[in-house]
Amino acid sequence: MTADRRPTIIDVAHKAGVSKSTVSLVLQNSASVREETRVLVRQAMADLSYVYNRAAANMRMSNAGLIGLVINDLRNPFFTEFATSLQMALSARGYAVVIANTDEDAGLQARTIGTMIEHGVSAFIISPAYGEVVPAFDAMLRAGVPTMQVLRKVDGRTGQFPFAGPNYPEGSTLATRHLLAQGARRIAFVGGLAGRAVTQERMSGYLEVLRAEGIEPLVLSGKSSRAFGREMAHQLAQQHPDCDAALCFNDLVALGMLVGCNELGRKVGPNFKIVGFDDIEDAAQAFPTLSSVRCDVAGFGRQIAATVLDWLENGVVPAAESRSVVQLIERQSSTTGA
Repeated sequence: MTADRRPTIIDVAHKAGVSKSTVSLVLQNSASVREETRVLVRQAMADLSYVYNRAAANMRMSNAGLIGLVINDLRNPFFTEFATSLQMALSARGYAVVIANTDEDAGLQARTIGTMIEHGVSAFIISPAYGEVVPAFDAMLRAGVPTMQVLRKVDGRTGQFPFAGPNYPEGSTLATRHLLAQGARRIAFVGGLAGRAVTQERMSGYLEVLRAEGIEPLVLSGKSSRAFGREMAHQLAQQHPDCDAALCFNDLVALGMLVGCNELGRKVGPNFKIVGFDDIEDAAQAFPTLSSVRCDVAGFGRQIAATVLDWLENGVVPAAESRSVVQLIERQSSTTGA
């Protein structure tokens, strides 16, 4: 800060080692802030000779407690369930949520984040699109808005932008071992765009288990959609007739494979085994029922809400990276009982 510039709330936050939103809560005399945090902020204000402009603050009060939730693909039930759970948990604590779907468009994501910053959001929770993301993250950093990356990590500065997500590598490890235990000998990994970090994470356990067993992997990369899964069911039957199982990038791909196998007259379970990833609601309602790696995304949403609110209200900065527990749910599609 230069000598000729008046100190700002961001300067106070940096000096006190808390978030901008925590300083705001102290200025509003919020009872949710711990006393030791309040003392720390007040001392930083005194050291910087910060003067609270209450008139200007009153103009912004309509946006107090506003959380920006930016999601890469709300058409996918996995992300929809996360957003719903998170929004409900934040609402229960008196926070309003602005939700934006970026449709996997990094440019739209940057514009959306800019608009939310202008409207004074207290924090960002972002499941980011891939692409040119650095300018958008830099903008959040300059604005002093606490920001968490969830489900996907695209910015490596986790000290500034903590990341939390399910333990994807463990999920694919569990699924691959399960398929081998069920008698599968040639397992394909189907779906997920090549080169993306989340694809590599969801595939890493699969590759490691097959490497240890001396089995050659078979990777069919592509869109994470039902249409792609249906197409790959036909392609596997035609080009890889020895393939007897598939671990799918997500449940949408797996559900599409169920349709494709049905069209081919290929009996899923006894003759061809399929495991999905995410355990969305449709997995248990499909026929045959779909085995899947459960990420408990609803519970994950509630966990993220609690983490961000602890950051905002108490100045407790989240761990740079954290992973939640996953579980394999065995159903008819990967066992011989279908």
